[in-house]
Formats: sequence, structure tokens, C-alpha cells
Amino acid sequence: MSTIKLEKELKFSDLSISLLDVYQAMGCNNSFENSMLECEVNGLLQELASFLRPRFSIFSVDGSIVIDKQELSVGLCSFSIGRVITKQLRQSQLFVFFVATAGVEFETWQHSSAIQNDILKSYIADSIGSIIAEKCADVMEEELQACLDSLNWRHTNRYSPGYCGWEVSEQQQLFSLFSDSTPCGVHLNESNLMIPIKSVSGVIGIGEHVRKLDYTCGLCSYENCFRRNRHI
Repeated sequence: MSTIKLEKELKFSDLSISLLDVYQAMGCNNSFENSMLECEVNGLLQELASFLRPRFSIFSVDGSIVIDKQELSVGLCSFSIGRVITKQLRQSQLFVFFVATAGVEFETWQHSSAIQNDILKSYIADSIGSIIAEKCADVMEEELQACLDSLNWRHTNRYSPGYCGWEVSEQQQLFSLFSDSTPCGVHLNESNLMIPIKSVSGVIGIGEHVRKLDYTCGLCSYENCFRRNRHI
């Protein structure tokens, strides 16, 4: 198939963020009801809708899985992805690397005095930022699948450095594969963390015989994973 390369800026409405999404990200019970908190959350979501510019960038590339070494080899880069990700990607015919972010606009807003000087707003804003990055990546997966439909190809789950045994230090190699050194305006700091912080990056396998499965949280030791909190 031809190479997939797609960059897109989304609108806040594309993300379909619900009050329940925010409550779950904050660690609140699904049945939690508090009129004051609901007013605060809805107020911040409405404020964000006026300027938010989440965006993503993806591209496909040839590569190979070295099963016995639990590695993904792409050109001169070799990623030590671990047992869980190796198992999920092993039948992939191509690999899609991605960056998705809530954007610099969100980061500027989150660090503004109006948010930082209010403990509740700061906590809500941090939770919303995580949701925005993940929802942006969800939309990215939908756009990717639309590119694959004509071939009857599918895609795997998305996997990121720092999760499922894949060391976060390999962000440097991942970013080196992008033609733009700061895809979607995202760059790495000295600790290999992405700036803006509310960003996600990683790899997705695509092909005729791959499947998107429930995340295997029971096999992972990372207790603070967004997916773990969402699915158990």
C-alpha cells in the first residue's frame, strides 16, 4: 500500500468530552454528583472550546518485529518494546508512528494565573488535559482506520514509550523518525518527556491479520496508566 501520512488539527467538538470522562479522570465515582463541581467543569470546558487546537500527526513505515529480542526494528532504529507490545504487533505489515497533543494553547492556559491560583480549577484542568490528548489520539485512530478500510486492513491498539515495558528513554528515537523535529509543535525535554505535557506518542501496527484488543492491564505493572483507570 502507499505510505500513510496525515496531519490534522481538530476542533474541541471533535473530541466529544463528557462530564463523566472528566469525573473518571479525576478519580470520582461514576455516580458522583456535585452541582458546584459540575458547574466548574462545564465552565472550564466551555472556556476551552473557544481556543483549543488539539492536533495529531501520523505516518506509516516498513519495519520488522524481532520476536526473540522483543524489538521493533525500523531503519536504523531498534526499539526494545517488551513482551506485551511485541505480542500485539507481531503480525503487523506496516507500522504507524504518531504524536497527538492537546496543544500549546492548552498548556499556556493551564499555566495561567487564573488556573494555577485556584487549586480546584488546577486539578480539573490537569484531568481535562489528559482527556484531550487521549481523545485526540482516539480520533486519530478513527482517521487511520478510514485510510485502511479500502484495503480491508485493520490496526492494533496504540502503544507508547513508558508503558507496557517500553522505556520512555526511547522517545528520542521515536521523534527522530518524524520529518519534522517538533511534530505538532511537540518537543522533548532533558528527561525525554513531551512538551506540551498533555501529549501522547507511540506506534500502531497495521495489516490484514492484526486486531485491536482490550488493553491487557492485568499483565502490566504501571498502576497510573490512563488505560488502566479507564478499563478496570
